[in-house]
Amino acid sequence: MKSVYLIGTPGSGKTAVALGLALKLRQEGFNPGYFKPVGSTAGVLDQRDEDGVLMKTVLGMTDELDTIVPLTAGSFYVSGYRDPKKCRDLVLKSYQEIAAKFDPVIIDGTSFPWVMASFGLDAISIARDLGAGILVTTHVKNDFSFDETLFFNRYVVCKGLTLVGNIFNSVPRPLLAKAQGVYAQLLDSFGYRWLGAIPKRPEIHSPTVAEYYDVLGGEILAGEDKLDLLVEDVLIGAMTIESALDSLRRALNKAVIIGGDRSDYALAALETSTSVLILTGGLYPHINVVTRAKDKGVPLILVHYDTVTTIDRISEVARRIRPGDQKAIALALENIEKYCDWQRVVEILKV
Repeated sequence: MKSVYLIGTPGSGKTAVALGLALKLRQEGFNPGYFKPVGSTAGVLDQRDEDGVLMKTVLGMTDELDTIVPLTAGSFYVSGYRDPKKCRDLVLKSYQEIAAKFDPVIIDGTSFPWVMASFGLDAISIARDLGAGILVTTHVKNDFSFDETLFFNRYVVCKGLTLVGNIFNSVPRPLLAKAQGVYAQLLDSFGYRWLGAIPKRPEIHSPTVAEYYDVLGGEILAGEDKLDLLVEDVLIGAMTIESALDSLRRALNKAVIIGGDRSDYALAALETSTSVLILTGGLYPHINVVTRAKDKGVPLILVHYDTVTTIDRISEVARRIRPGDQKAIALALENIEKYCDWQRVVEILKV
């Protein structure tokens, strides 16, 4: 069978789709393996790619993690590697080792499809070298998300690669009918294949406080035992407390980002459904804020970035399924079975 390469942007749920598809293929008697040419690390001290750890564990792969995920790349990778040919040879050698044992190989893309393009190791270049088909995953938020899907589809086709199709992932309930109707029909009118729309499910799509902490770092002033709380919304404390009260009450399980000197806002947020308070600017809060956060069991994280930089950094936050999260693993399989045309994927990969 042809290997399938999943591409998308952060939050599109590539790994969740890869996991669900692998589990479904195994149920159907196939022997799927997992490969991630270019990984990323969750924190400063953690040098493992967590998606690789998850798939190695769940699929029971005996290969070394360095074979499953041969490269990792941060924002300034060029100076660190320096030798594009050596990197490419490592990717090809590692893939061949995986492909010799598994059929098909499910290849997981890194955060953005263009990562390591300067080394010729962007997703499209690797897929061409490996003869893999492309499956596009899109986190549908608005019509611009659909434009992103079309752009990726056109690029894949113009490069002469096999386009397996498209899965809309983590679709908010108000947009689900539009994704299944308008977007699916538009894709078809352009000659591209729609394979399903997976509704947003907080248990699998919403990041945890720990994942925010991995990206932001900082000091945990309260709630260090509550880092597994889900974050379903983000509010920025840039308005007066009087103007903000309605938003604070309406947003559930939220992260609130405010300056450390906004004690009034912090205390108001703690009286609503808040999963984490992120205080910016390195400004320590009033002791009343720390005490109330501890009473409420709400994590309180102090970061030394300004608010603008903090907001920019949290765009990197994405939900990661952990090996022991049996509920999320089961939901990943259910999403493929219930909402996606996995049979069609199998047919295309067999060609």
